[in-house]
Amino acid sequence: MMRRHIDIHHATHAQRADAARILIEALAHAPSAWSDSASATQEVTSFLDDPQRVALLGLEGDAARGWIGAIRHSQAGWELHPLVVDPAHQRAGWGRYLVGAMEQIARSENAVTLWLGTDDDFGGTNLFGQDLYPDVLGKLQGLRATAGHPFMFYQRLGYAVTGVLPDVDGLGKHDILMAKRLTGA
Repeated sequence: MMRRHIDIHHATHAQRADAARILIEALAHAPSAWSDSASATQEVTSFLDDPQRVALLGLEGDAARGWIGAIRHSQAGWELHPLVVDPAHQRAGWGRYLVGAMEQIARSENAVTLWLGTDDDFGGTNLFGQDLYPDVLGKLQGLRATAGHPFMFYQRLGYAVTGVLPDVDGLGKHDILMAKRLTGA
């Protein structure tokens, strides 16, 4: 079947329910993520209610395989949030496909930079559990994945590590910040 995406506004009720399920299942390893149907449904709904948010649902036929959201923080800067792929369909190109589709939309609206935070609240990098203070940037320079952290995925797509927010998910649980310029210098 062919891969396609639609704006979340055009999704059926069942497809939106699948988006909420995917959000829970794809992030089950992350303790700070959505863990119940009500909060996941609320997150999906936030993309319907807020004009500063845009979301795309990745479909194979009519079946949801993943989805991506973005928040327009300014004309030039958008935040990718979230990107989730159904665990049964991970490592099949859906994440790359959805990020590419969102980058196209952001470019078409003249965004210059896409940025994201990719939490390590599960032990996916060597920074997990570490006290990053007082030399936060020095410790960030030694960043490496230890358990399949998504920052490696984003690096392959051209995103650069731009910083870290120490302890935002609890002591030793950091948010790694990344960004990509969408236009020429």
